[in-house]
Amino acid sequence: MATNSALLGSARPKAGKYIFCGQFLVQQRCKVLFSRLQPAAATRDSKEKEDPALDSNSLQQLAVGFLGGILSASFIFTNPASLEFLPPPVFASTRLTSDETSTIQLFNRNTPSVVFITNLATRRDAFTLNNLEVPQGAGSGFVWDTNGHILTNYHVIRGASEVRITLSGGSDYAATVVGVDEDRDVAVLKIDTKGNAKDAQLLKPLQLGTSSDLQVGQRVFAIGNPFGLDHTLTTGVISGVQREISSGNTGRPIEGIIQTDAAINPGNSGGPLLDSSGSVIGINTAIFSPSGANAGVGFAIPVDLVKNSAEQIVQFGRVVRPIMGISFAPDAAVEQLGVTGVLVLDAREGGPASKAGVHGTTRDEYGRLVLGDIILSVDGKKVKTASDLYRALDKSNIGDSLDVELLRGDKTVHVPIVLEPSTASAFQPLPVVTTPPGGGGP
Repeated sequence: MATNSALLGSARPKAGKYIFCGQFLVQQRCKVLFSRLQPAAATRDSKEKEDPALDSNSLQQLAVGFLGGILSASFIFTNPASLEFLPPPVFASTRLTSDETSTIQLFNRNTPSVVFITNLATRRDAFTLNNLEVPQGAGSGFVWDTNGHILTNYHVIRGASEVRITLSGGSDYAATVVGVDEDRDVAVLKIDTKGNAKDAQLLKPLQLGTSSDLQVGQRVFAIGNPFGLDHTLTTGVISGVQREISSGNTGRPIEGIIQTDAAINPGNSGGPLLDSSGSVIGINTAIFSPSGANAGVGFAIPVDLVKNSAEQIVQFGRVVRPIMGISFAPDAAVEQLGVTGVLVLDAREGGPASKAGVHGTTRDEYGRLVLGDIILSVDGKKVKTASDLYRALDKSNIGDSLDVELLRGDKTVHVPIVLEPSTASAFQPLPVVTTPPGGGGP
């Protein structure tokens, strides 16, 4: 070791000096080995004289082996730079393709605008009668504008006594429900970040795209909080366009739905569905699955529908739509009666249908059910189900006069109905629910 220190010195040696030192150490080591082999060789010579069967070439073979080792070691040490100064190997798995880089950039650019939403419900303890707020659901949402408006699904906050929003930075805020569109499953929330400049910077609205020109096979990206795992990215393609699902809140059909195979799980609802440019093309809303888990069939409300609802809610606190002012029976009940159309159960007093003379379902003096009018067509288009009636209304405007064909008893009549604006109110929390001992509601 003293020899090594003297040769190498305290400073890091240069490449040429390092080669020399390596060769010298090999030579010194070989001298020691040969000095040890000389007595063994003499002993072997004496044994060969005593035993002719002993191979006299063994020592020569051993010497050749050591010479080979010397040459190999010398070769290695003449290339020390290749051993010490080569950079670590770069494996293929650490290299990103341009497609992967684009996806990463899209995620990093849009993630700060996606929020986590917690739905809190009030429960009254049956023993202490104290009101407790317990989580009853969670979902996602995204920043709509710089004023603190957050967009999500209505079913995410339905029945909540309080809604909490967690920003990407971890800050938690109590949200105000500005208004909802139950028919299209849209809700607008608002938070106040005044006094917190850092959180205010996170309120960057996502860029809105369009859903009018989407094509099957187009790549899409979903960002949300499935199962409480914040800011999860899933990718896929558009599997279908112009689908139709029914609102889980009112049963009203939602048209133009986007179908995708991007994984949408519980907690993804309300999060954005993005195209390859990072623009919002829909709100992740529902999945089709017999088990409740992702089965590769997810649905998103198209951004063109969402935009219309959100703008009205932000401006007026509610969505205004043309209505007839009626309630009607479920389609299954009408089928059991053996008729086709929409059975009117009630025509609200003072409403458009009531003013036009539409009859609702009543009971006679003996308690027997008297069926109301059955809507057969609107402006000449057949109405077989409630969905057909909703479609007719969605294509109409407030103030339009519709020619409605009715089946009244065994006669058909035509009445003009002038559509009026809906009077739906803003968000109303559910009343306090009493939790019985040993269990609770959903």
